[in-house]
Amino acid sequence: MYQLKTGKYRSLFVSDLHLGTRGSQADLFLDFLRRVDAETIYLVGDIVDFWRLRSRLFGKWRSEHRDVVRRLVERARSGARVVFIPGNHDADARRYVGRTIAGVEVMRDAIHVGADGRRYLVTHGDEFDVVNERATWLAHMGDYGYALALFGNTYLAAARRWLGLRYWSFSNWVKHKVKEAVNFIGAYEDALVAAARARGADAVICGHIHHPAMRDIDGIGYLNIGDFVESCTALVEHHDGRMELLHWGGAPEAVAATEEPELAAQAA
Repeated sequence: MYQLKTGKYRSLFVSDLHLGTRGSQADLFLDFLRRVDAETIYLVGDIVDFWRLRSRLFGKWRSEHRDVVRRLVERARSGARVVFIPGNHDADARRYVGRTIAGVEVMRDAIHVGADGRRYLVTHGDEFDVVNERATWLAHMGDYGYALALFGNTYLAAARRWLGLRYWSFSNWVKHKVKEAVNFIGAYEDALVAAARARGADAVICGHIHHPAMRDIDGIGYLNIGDFVESCTALVEHHDGRMELLHWGGAPEAVAATEEPELAAQAA
C-alpha cells in the first residue's frame, strides 16, 4: 500500500512536465494538483516543451495540457505565489523574465528562503549541462532519440494501466543503466553545488536531468526535483522548513527525505 501525501505545503517545486508532448503525464499531474496545494509554487523549467511542439511526430497539445496551465493560473489568481523559471525546452519564455503574466512571475532563477532560514538557489539547471551549452545540435539529436523512447512509453503505460499496475518508465530504466549517464549526472551535480556555494546558498533546487535526488555534497544540499514524465516526482517544503520528495506514479507515495529516492523503474 502507498501512503497518500496530500494537503497544503509551504512551498511546492515541480519541473519537467513537458506539456505539448505525447509522453506528457498531464493527467497524473492534474490528479496531483487536485490533492496538493502550496502557498508558493515554483515551476522549475521545461513546463511546456516548445522543442517537441514543433514536431508533428512527437508534439501534441491536448486538452489536459491546457487544463494544467489553466489550473496553475487559477492558483496564482487565488492568492498563491507562482514563479516560473524557464528551462531549455521552454527557453522562448526567457524573453519575459522580470515580468508577471496572468499572476505568474517569470524569473531566470531565484533564491528561496525556507521556513528554517536556509537559502536555496532555484534553477532549471540546463546552463550547467555541458552538452546542452556547448553542442546544441547534439542535445537536439539526443532529445529526438529520447522522444522515441518516451513515445514507446505511452503504449507501455496504457497496457500497465489496463493490467492495474503502477506507471513505470522504460526510457528512465534504460537511461540510468548507462554508465556514461551516471558520470554525467555526477559532473552536473558538482557544477550546481559549486554555483549554489558561489551564490551564498545553503542548497540548490533544480531539475533538467529527470533524476530525483536529495543529498548533501560537500556541505551543500543538492535537491533535484526529478520530473513529471518518467519519475513523476515533486519537491515540497513543509511549514517547518523540512523538504520532502513526493512520488506520484499512479499510486502516490512519499519518498523519505533522508534517502535518495528510488527511480520509478526500480520501484516497479
